[in-house]
Amino acid sequence: MDDGFLMEVCVDSVESAVNAERGGAGRIELCAGLVEGGTTPSMGLLQVVKQCVRVPVFVMIRPRGGDFLYSDREVEVMKADIRLAKLHGADGLVFGALTEDGRIDTELCTALLAVCRPLPVTFHRAFDMVHDPLVALETLISLGFERVLTSGCDSSALEGLSLIKRLAEQVMRSALCVTLGLFPPGGGITERNLQRILEGSAASEFHCSARSARDSGMKFRNPNITMGASFSAPEYSIKVADVAKVRTLNAIAKNIL
Repeated sequence: MDDGFLMEVCVDSVESAVNAERGGAGRIELCAGLVEGGTTPSMGLLQVVKQCVRVPVFVMIRPRGGDFLYSDREVEVMKADIRLAKLHGADGLVFGALTEDGRIDTELCTALLAVCRPLPVTFHRAFDMVHDPLVALETLISLGFERVLTSGCDSSALEGLSLIKRLAEQVMRSALCVTLGLFPPGGGITERNLQRILEGSAASEFHCSARSARDSGMKFRNPNITMGASFSAPEYSIKVADVAKVRTLNAIAKNIL
C-alpha cells in the first residue's frame, strides 16, 4: 500500500502468479476454475506458487461453481481446505456464504472465520448476490472480515460504481477494506476504464485477472474434442496473466492514487 493502493491479481497457474508479481501486483488471489468465477485451487499449486513468488498469496475457498448456499458436506470440505491452505503457506483466505434468502450466512461465516484465524479473510463476490448490500456490509464488519470484493452488485465495477462508492464511504471508519472487483463483460479490464473506475470510487484496492491468451505449444491437435462444456476455453489457447497488462494497470493506478 506504499503507493496509496494495492493491486490484487487473481491467477490459476504458477506462470500467471510469477507474471503478476513481475508486473507489480501487491497480492495474488490463487484460484482454480476462473471460468466459473474461481474455485479452490490444488494444494500442489499453492505449494509451488509460494516457492516462486514473494507477495502475499490469498487462497480461494469455494468447493464448486454456482451459488453460495452450501450443504453440510460442502462446509466440511471448505473447513478441510482452509486447514490445508494454512498448512501449505497461505497468507490469507477468500470465501463467501449466503442464506437461501440472499443474506450473509452469519453462522457459517463465523465458523469458517474461526478456522481461518489468525489469517486475514476476504469475503468474495458472493457479496454481489446479496439481497441488501448495505445491510450485508454492516454484517461483514461485525463479523470481522478484513475486506470485501465487489463489482457493485452489477456486471462490472463500471456499472456498479455508484454503489461501490457508497460502500467504500460506509466502511471508512471500520477496519474493513472495499476491494474493487473489476470484471467488465468481454475479457477483463483495460487501460480505458480503470481510471474512471478508480476516480469514481473511494476504494484503495482493485482486483483483476489482466490475462492474455497465448497459443499452446502442442504440434498435434485434435479439433473435434473439447475437455469441458461448450462455453469452456479452447484446449489449444492458454490464458495467463500478462506482465505488460499488469504493469500498465499499475502505472495508471499510481498516477491516479
